[in-house]
Amino acid sequence: MNIRKWAMSIALVVTTVGGVGTVFADTSGRTQNPIVLVHGLSGFDSILADYFYGVRGALNNVGANSVYTPQIAGWDSNEARGEELLEYVEDLVATTGASKVNLIGHSQGGTTARYVASVRPDLVASVTSVGSPHFGSNVADVILDSPLEGAALGIGNAVGVFLAVLSGDSSQQVNAMGSLESLNTAGAQAFNAQHPQGIRQGACRNTPYYNAGRWWWPNWVYDYSVNDGAHQVNGVKYYSWSGVYTPLTDSNILDPADALLGVTWLLEGGKNDGLVGRCSSHMGKVIRDDYTLNHADEINGMFGLKSLWASNPVQLYVEHARRLKNAGL
Repeated sequence: MNIRKWAMSIALVVTTVGGVGTVFADTSGRTQNPIVLVHGLSGFDSILADYFYGVRGALNNVGANSVYTPQIAGWDSNEARGEELLEYVEDLVATTGASKVNLIGHSQGGTTARYVASVRPDLVASVTSVGSPHFGSNVADVILDSPLEGAALGIGNAVGVFLAVLSGDSSQQVNAMGSLESLNTAGAQAFNAQHPQGIRQGACRNTPYYNAGRWWWPNWVYDYSVNDGAHQVNGVKYYSWSGVYTPLTDSNILDPADALLGVTWLLEGGKNDGLVGRCSSHMGKVIRDDYTLNHADEINGMFGLKSLWASNPVQLYVEHARRLKNAGL
């Protein structure tokens, strides 16, 4: 080999290994099945905002290139939203050639995803809920029992119509009462009776911990599995995680969502993320139920504004994509 060819070979190796053309792209989150991010109450995507802010891009960076964000009704019952999501999933598998999808739902998006997995498990590889009220929300109970219920529903419907127009889907049906009846305690119990897959059995337990290290170098580990539901039902794997926060110590003064969530945090009571209690979020394999995140932080809402010591919500989705890949999903 002459000197010129030798030099070109060295340059090619350097470019391939360490340069723009590197072959070592991160594929640690490239799941076998597409990921479908399901929005919750009032969820929408537009040129002005992304419900799962920054999540899709972060997933793309670890090889999860098949990530979808369907637009379904922002305000309606689990069943009505579930039928819309089911239609979307059916179209998705028909057009992409995928056989199943991984559903990741925030808030009511988690219960909506559960509905699809219950009625069509053949189309779903996994369901993951993030801050979802599987056992209902005290906030919804208070609103439904309040003399201001009518006003709250009127505001909810108006907001829903506004967001539907903003998202570009002005034909969307808006049913605030349907959402509240699905999200309150009685409605959640009725829904669970019809669609029990993955739901925690028995009372909510405090999370125990143990020393996984040595007495002279302790490593305290929490065992969140005490509140697990069934990890797999009808071939579908179930996961959940959620956050808790305290408004006085875990808020960001620049985040307008914190003002509202500070009020609803009081109404919800106990450990909660501002809208959903820790104990209500349990489903399937409980990854963790106490990340330092409020309900909006769980989707990196308000353009990523959160307290300085909050968990990184985008990284949680990246870690979960890797978890799904490692599970063969």
